[in-house]
Amino acid sequence: MAITRDKKQALVAQMNDVFTTAKAVAFAHYQGVSVAEIQELRRAARDAGVTIVVIKNRLVRVAMSEVKTFKDTDTSALTGQLIYAYSTADEVAPSQVLHTFAKTHPALQLAGGFSAEGVALSSADVTALAGLPSKDQLIGEVVAQLLSPVHDVTNALSGNLHALLDGVEAKAAA
Repeated sequence: MAITRDKKQALVAQMNDVFTTAKAVAFAHYQGVSVAEIQELRRAARDAGVTIVVIKNRLVRVAMSEVKTFKDTDTSALTGQLIYAYSTADEVAPSQVLHTFAKTHPALQLAGGFSAEGVALSSADVTALAGLPSKDQLIGEVVAQLLSPVHDVTNALSGNLHALLDGVEAKAAA
């Protein structure tokens, strides 16, 4: 059943919002993936803060042409049945969700993506993004690196204190 012009305009407006607010958009071919598996993908995506959308590529092209950042972006990769994943909080999460799901469901094949700056990404770029640690992991690593000198100083000082206490204890026992 064909969708009405009003519904198409609403979908284009929704995708305009996606392209203006999303940190990254990744898309994959989903031909051969069952509805139950798509629902499983949506659940996994929701847990990761990612939204999954199935929309006609033509409507995506129209939405991209209306957004200044994406006006000149190459859309040649938007062919076939595509499922789109996007996140407004994390640049890596959409790629990770699709890549993780594709590992267990080979019918889902990564096709590409778009960065927030309007750059088209190849499937290899999306796969490379999926291999990066999440934003929370990176923040944790930075905090650990910043605290490392503090821990080293306290360990060195406590070692000297323990040696002093051991010496005092030995003198007291003698």
